[in-house]
Amino acid sequence: MADTGMKPTDGTPFRLVRDTGTLAEGAAKLAGEIRAAPIEEVLAQANRKAVRKGAPEAFGSMPKPSVWYAFDQGDQETADWYPQGLTCGADSGTIPVSVFVATWYYRPEAGERGIRVTFLSPSTLKYRHALLVEAAPDGSYKPIDIHAGGVACYGDLLYVADTTRGLRVFDLNNVLDLTSAQAGVGDGERVGRHGGRLHAFGYRYVIPQTDFWRVAVKGARFSFVGLDRSTTPHTLISGEYAEDHREGRVVRWNLELDGEPADAFVMGHEKIQGAISRDGRWYLSQSAGSGANGRLLVYENGKLAPRPFPIGPEDLTARGGKVWSLAEFRRKRVVFGVNL
Repeated sequence: MADTGMKPTDGTPFRLVRDTGTLAEGAAKLAGEIRAAPIEEVLAQANRKAVRKGAPEAFGSMPKPSVWYAFDQGDQETADWYPQGLTCGADSGTIPVSVFVATWYYRPEAGERGIRVTFLSPSTLKYRHALLVEAAPDGSYKPIDIHAGGVACYGDLLYVADTTRGLRVFDLNNVLDLTSAQAGVGDGERVGRHGGRLHAFGYRYVIPQTDFWRVAVKGARFSFVGLDRSTTPHTLISGEYAEDHREGRVVRWNLELDGEPADAFVMGHEKIQGAISRDGRWYLSQSAGSGANGRLLVYENGKLAPRPFPIGPEDLTARGGKVWSLAEFRRKRVVFGVNL
């Protein structure tokens, strides 16, 4: 497929409408009986440890970057959970500690366990998973069955991609610690309220959804999420994964969100898994399946400069002069950074 560049297009199909419904009420009810933990406490209580420069197979034929972190053996080997989205404390602007935040979806068709987020400290390498849930006004809650292909953090809010519906919103002030509940953490096979106890498939922390920005007209897809802090105002980014030689679109909204797209582009490439922009330059993460290196497509002034990328690259974020991504396939699950 010929490189066609970033061509402006109509952003109307990506117009969003706010649909909070009872989400905030349900989250508040749950938060009223479970203590919230700040991110620094979650990291201090982390129960897993990443491996610096582990799982080098993720980089295939490309030169290895100067820095990367591999998830532990259990998360490398599982065929049930796949990492997708990536954001960081630098995107937030308010999180007081250095942290990466990744989303994972549960792959088996039977026994749905929803989506989770990982809080990873690049300084200590410790990390912990938390379950994302949807709460009802009575304080009951359930897992969320979506792909969670991308995530961005701005202030205290996490924006998570819901492929056909839009953007789900979670408040990081509501990272709820089930050990503070009267009956403590429930068993690993249940979720929600059962027999007077709270369960979350064994996870210590749950984060209830507080808001929803839904697509106004069906048809647009939300495959990944990113952020650009170099624009005024700052902008939220989302776009479409497309294959079979189809070209996905990418769109930006001004923050604070009002639902109206600021601009939109046809990306000119298939299999785009993530996108961010910085100072007028676009970065696109392109995958090539489980056995071949992807590419980082960099556009500046209409010109393409492709770079090698790992096997299975996903969502993008920026931190410390680097563009960061993560790789999704078994035994190749790493969070890695390359120069902007």
